[in-house]
Amino acid sequence: MTLKEGYQYGIQLLEEAGVQEARLDAWILLEEATQVTRATYYADSDITITKEAKKQYMQWLDKRAMRIPLQHILGYQEFMGLRFLVTPAVLIPRQDTETLVEYTETLLQDKANAETKAKPKAEVNVKPNAKTEVKENAKPKATVLDMCTGSGCIILSLMKRNAELVGSAVDISHAALEVARENAKQLGVKVDFVQSDLFEGVQGTYEVIVSNPPYIKEDEILQLEKEVQNFDPFVALSGGKDGLRFYQIIVDESRAHLVQGGSLVLEIGAEQAQDVSEMMRLRGFEGVQVFQDLTGLDRIVHGVYNK
Repeated sequence: MTLKEGYQYGIQLLEEAGVQEARLDAWILLEEATQVTRATYYADSDITITKEAKKQYMQWLDKRAMRIPLQHILGYQEFMGLRFLVTPAVLIPRQDTETLVEYTETLLQDKANAETKAKPKAEVNVKPNAKTEVKENAKPKATVLDMCTGSGCIILSLMKRNAELVGSAVDISHAALEVARENAKQLGVKVDFVQSDLFEGVQGTYEVIVSNPPYIKEDEILQLEKEVQNFDPFVALSGGKDGLRFYQIIVDESRAHLVQGGSLVLEIGAEQAQDVSEMMRLRGFEGVQVFQDLTGLDRIVHGVYNK
């Protein structure tokens, strides 16, 4: 079997199985199995696939045709330019959530800039016949809590991109936290992981609490793609009958864990902006705003809490 024959076979098999992105998935599996780049493929697609690579490719195609997610087959997902281990214990990181990370990153930078402007000038002590000494007021590192962390993709991406953060992450699932800990280890990031039912086991306060909680209505889960409804953990999908169950708890209980002027940043479903925004305003959050993702859909709600 040549590369071209293998690719065409994979496309046909996955299209017949109802895989939406059959061409892309067939290519990714072929590339992983053969370690052949697109440049090599287009230069000479008649290269014969080795016996071992063909066996691996065929096994992966069969799994994908069964609608097992590509990420579960390969064991990873790219997110914010980083590679995250994924298993059936965690929700597969999605591009929509990159908007949450990017917004939170900008928010943290704005907070840091505001603190710098408000910070008193450094003291300068001048001694005879001695070098000038400058005493800077030590600036505490920003603290961030990631609620419902799953694979850890949110908090780990934030901390990988900003070494000045102190991060904590919470999930109710022990298995999910094991995945998150392994991702932290692979990325060389230190996070305080806590197994807890939302805020039950959380202590202390944070400058920013960020969360992508389960927010799909229970009766809508069976309408999702088979890859989602059959393989993503139900506990990471279901937001109760109205999809708002976890927002109600997080908005309410986060107030006790935010510093004065702290921010709550939530990812939402495209039709939940009004409900979640009103929920935050009723519980005392100020400056509540909604932000869109790259497709123009409502994706983020942010509010500030002043005790």
